[in-house]
Amino acid sequence: MATANRYAVEVRRGDDGWAVAILDPAGTEVSRKACSDETEALTYASTVRQHIYWLSEGKLREYYRLPEPERG
Repeated sequence: MATANRYAVEVRRGDDGWAVAILDPAGTEVSRKACSDETEALTYASTVRQHIYWLSEGKLREYYRLPEPERG
């Protein structure tokens, strides 16, 4: 069985509007996309969640051009 993808996604509403953040396995934000409204944010987050479920961590990093996680 393949190892579960440990990336996560969060929808955020701030003073500057809606955004979606991709978090690495350590919980560090590695990508942020500003969205025009709640619907766009929820739709994008849903797509990212599907990719987290379907793709390995390496393929997800490649697809979204995310940095390699820091080794600690």
